Amino acid sequence: MKLSDIALGVIVATTWGLGLTLAKAALAEFPPILLTAFRFSVTALALVWFVKPPVGQMRRVFLISFVISTLQYSLTFTGLAGVDASTAAIVIQLEVPFATLLAALFLGDRIGIWRIAGMILAFGGVALIAGQPQMQDELLPLFLVLAGAFVWAVGNVLVKTLGGSVAGFRLIAWLAVFSAPQLFVASLLLEDGQAAAIAGATALGWGVVLYLGLVMTAFGYGLWFHLLNRHPVSHVMPFLLLLPVTSMVSAVLLLGEILSAVTVTGAAFVLLGVGTIMCRQARKAGSASVAAPQAVPPD
Repeated sequence: MKLSDIALGVIVATTWGLGLTLAKAALAEFPPILLTAFRFSVTALALVWFVKPPVGQMRRVFLISFVISTLQYSLTFTGLAGVDASTAAIVIQLEVPFATLLAALFLGDRIGIWRIAGMILAFGGVALIAGQPQMQDELLPLFLVLAGAFVWAVGNVLVKTLGGSVAGFRLIAWLAVFSAPQLFVASLLLEDGQAAAIAGATALGWGVVLYLGLVMTAFGYGLWFHLLNRHPVSHVMPFLLLLPVTSMVSAVLLLGEILSAVTVTGAAFVLLGVGTIMCRQARKAGSASVAAPQAVPPD
């Protein structure tokens, strides 16, 4: 890869990784589901004018939007409100082993010994983090983030059933179009204090909304698809391992979070496990099982 493309890969990873930390900061001003609703509203308004409607796939894309956007982000952001951003960034990485397991169960993908080892490392790392005494009061929000990672994996199995007929910016745009009203309804039913949150939101809160919708999603995916068009998936995927690192570092610098030695060790296990899974999947012929899960934002 050219140095310029490497720089773009780092920018994408940094942009996405920073988004989780900023979302954690914005959750002090907005209820989590409402924040997610605003995010996808911004994304929809930015992208929908430039892509064609998924004619013939409307019902399926609507279902996928409910699973992979509405349900997944409601779980993940609600959990994020109760745990450190650095911890959530690590737990979210279980999306990859969950997706691998589901692909084996429902899509006939074969799992070799290396990917099994990677999954054991990843789940073991999260178990190590969750077992810390200071985490005992945060197990419920931690479970919500974990559930969000599982739902993300389920959604990506559904994405693969589209067969490439709706992909890239077209998929992102219409997932946002469908999920935004769903999220507003979910917020109305499950949360309270929305009016007060909107009235009292600061420039920081609204700035994070714009960042999540425009920079993290629209801009970030523009660069991501550019790299995927220029290089093999196996060359691009390793950049995703920078996401949790960026989230952890930014959480320490911007939010003042403190990382214990156990958390750092668990994070190393998770990254090693996820990296092993990614590398083995990227080496498979066609590497389709790796590319498809990246059609939607990784949080």
